[in-house]
This record gives sequence, C-alpha cells and structure tokens, in this order.
Amino acid sequence: MPRLVSDFFCPNAGGVETHIYFLGQCLLKLGHKVIVITHAYGDRRGIRYLSNGLKVYYLPFLVIYNGCSLATIIGSLPWLRKIFLREKIQIIHGHATFSSMAHEAMFNGWLLGIHTVFTDHSLFGFADSSAILTNTLVLQYSLTNVDRVICVSYTSKENTVLRGKLDPRKVFTIPNAIETRFFCPDPEQFYGNPTTIIFLGRLVYRKGADLLCAIIPKCVIDRLNTAVLCKMKK
Repeated sequence: MPRLVSDFFCPNAGGVETHIYFLGQCLLKLGHKVIVITHAYGDRRGIRYLSNGLKVYYLPFLVIYNGCSLATIIGSLPWLRKIFLREKIQIIHGHATFSSMAHEAMFNGWLLGIHTVFTDHSLFGFADSSAILTNTLVLQYSLTNVDRVICVSYTSKENTVLRGKLDPRKVFTIPNAIETRFFCPDPEQFYGNPTTIIFLGRLVYRKGADLLCAIIPKCVIDRLNTAVLCKMKK
C-alpha cells in the first residue's frame, strides 16, 4: 500500500499539494490503498477523509517556518511507526526537498525495511547558504538509502543527482504536465478575439522567472495581448 508524506498538503494550496492529491486519486482508481501523512493545519487534526476515500493523517507536529515542521530525525518515529504497522505500509513516497516530514518518514521507513521513493519538485542552487545546508545536511543524508528518486524534468534530474550525489540509474524522470481538458475555453467566447496569455506563479529563479523574461518578448506581437499575473513570494 502506497503512503504519501509531505509537510505540504491540503488545505494548503500549491504545486506539491496538488500533485500529492491527484497522485493519490489516480492510485485509488487503480485499486491501491493510499494514505497521506502531513502535519496539522489549525484545527484540522487527526484522521480525515477526502474524495474517493483518500485517508489523511494530520499529525500534531510543530511547524516552525514556511509550512515545514521541526526536524527531529527520530522524534517522529513513535507516530510514524504506529501508522506504518497499523496501515501495513509497503511503499513510502516522500515529496519536496524542504519537507522534514518526508525525509524523516523515508529514514524511519528504511529502518523498518520499507521501500522508499522520493519526488523532487524544484530546482535548487549550489552556492547560497540555504542550498549548501539543504544539499549536504538533508538531501545527501536522507537519500543515501532511498530505493528510487523521481524528478519532474530532465534538468531537475541532473540537478538532484548532483546535489544528492546519487547514482543516476536510480533517478527517473516523470515530466510535469497540465491536463489541458480542464482548461479548454468556450470557442464561442474566445476564438476570434485577441489572445491573452496569463502567467500565474512566483517570480523566483527556481520557478523559471528567468525563462519568463526571455519568453515574454517573443510572445508580444502586434496582434497578441499578453497579460502577466503573478503570485508574489512572501
């Protein structure tokens, strides 16, 4: 039975949260039993059930910064071990480099002999203090014994292999994609009118802000209206 773990999940909104939710829904449709483990959000604590019976554990862990819980290495073991045994977990799937819950779950799962998978969602640098601490103290330590690693692009794979000093043969790429059927406009309302392109995202390097600067001039032509809508980083 797969188990998805991250500090980032509903009711919080974001790319990792959406990824985990829809991955869980797809696994449920394939007949797997799936649970999600995250930290509590306000009064959302304990066990909750989402669409199609997706079971979520909201654990009372201390959140210290930007939605991440306090890293304790083995402090979460009593909670996680009880869930592992109760739910008969077979695969632990951690998400996001900055999620201490994901790394602790994979480490504790390895101690118990459970298969582990990690998905890296973003690109990170090598020179700034945050990147150095994350790469050396977290990623290289946490992913030493992971069974498989998934990255969301080929560039992300190269980035993760270098940062984590991983064997490239156990790192796989499953590119991110958008289900375009969910966003098809009404032809009668939009076709024939000027085209408007909207960008919704954070203006930071690891989210492709540099690529956006290069693409916008190529998109702006005489008959094209381009609007840029940005969700600014706090």
